[in-house]
Amino acid sequence: MANFFEELNDDMIDFISKQQMFFVATAPKEGRINLSPKGLSCLKIISNNKLLWLNYFGSGNETAAHLLEDGRMTLMMCAYEGEPKILRIYAQVNVIQEKDEQWSEYISKFDDTKGARQVFELNIESVNDSCGWGVPLYEYQGQRVKLTNYYGNSTKEEHMEYMQKNNQVSFDGKKTGLFD
Repeated sequence: MANFFEELNDDMIDFISKQQMFFVATAPKEGRINLSPKGLSCLKIISNNKLLWLNYFGSGNETAAHLLEDGRMTLMMCAYEGEPKILRIYAQVNVIQEKDEQWSEYISKFDDTKGARQVFELNIESVNDSCGWGVPLYEYQGQRVKLTNYYGNSTKEEHMEYMQKNNQVSFDGKKTGLFD
């Protein structure tokens, strides 16, 4: 049975801290809904009602474009081992970029910041947990290193050039607010 809560409790925080992957969903008013898997150590629990997600640059920047239109985001985690469980976090989100006042404070919470594009501050509105009985079992083998190797073997200037070329407009042609 699904249950809704106003904030994270200790069991949920423990569950989140053990996850190697989570999913992010956002939607514009019109256009494609975005659903992306995320790994690496890019999610930090600040309190029972606030999370930070360090967003690395990549092929698109759909999340930022969608948040300009509608500041809502859903995160989902699934138990792929152990007891079955699904956890969804519904939040209103603030987008923090390097030019913003909070950047230094927020980016300092993360260990690996090469390739950082934005920090998303998630203010939790509600949390849903459900059984997860239909989620298959998988064995975790590790994080892929191709992306972190790319970030580590390229310069900040190359990162900025890539983002200026590829991350200022979404796949649907919506502005992302990057570099505004």
